[in-house]
Amino acid sequence: MDMPPDDPVSATDDALLVLYANGDPTAARTLTARLLPRVFGHALRLLGDGAEAEDVAQEAMVRLWRMAPDWRQGEAQVTTWLYRVTANLCTDRLRKRRGVGLDEIAEPEDPSPGAVEQIQNRARHDALQDALDQLPARQRQAVVLRHIEGMSNPEIAQVMEIGPRAVESLTARGKRALIDLLAGRRAELGYEDEKAG
Repeated sequence: MDMPPDDPVSATDDALLVLYANGDPTAARTLTARLLPRVFGHALRLLGDGAEAEDVAQEAMVRLWRMAPDWRQGEAQVTTWLYRVTANLCTDRLRKRRGVGLDEIAEPEDPSPGAVEQIQNRARHDALQDALDQLPARQRQAVVLRHIEGMSNPEIAQVMEIGPRAVESLTARGKRALIDLLAGRRAELGYEDEKAG
């Protein structure tokens, strides 16, 4: 079993569930804040009714808390289990609402990306990494901190021990270089339609 980090925000869902089962209220709050909006969104898409989606999301979380002491870490992802429970609860509500049989209710859509999308995402990731590797080290660091890690220019300036204007210059030059490096690969990476817009 993986030991959870000291910071619950960076802990995995699995680790937080185990901590909750062991009586840690912070783990429960962190996991609820992380998962409840996603479960609610999934239920809302399946049901089309906000009040019912709230009820389903709360019931799904209650079921998660009830089964936490028996959770076998590493066998399944918490989110996968929770989405399955949510879909089942929604199916039950739809059946009751419409008075139709289970076979007549459409299967819920799988929210995970399909194989083609996964392959394309991987190709885009690899192309970006190849282009980043061609940048000078300081430009690469500034671009990664700004556009991938989402840090502000003053934060980057502290990390890199340079002034904010130097950060602006490095990120601008790095971004232009990335655009030039990736320009010839738009169609290959599936961006041909976006060029017209």
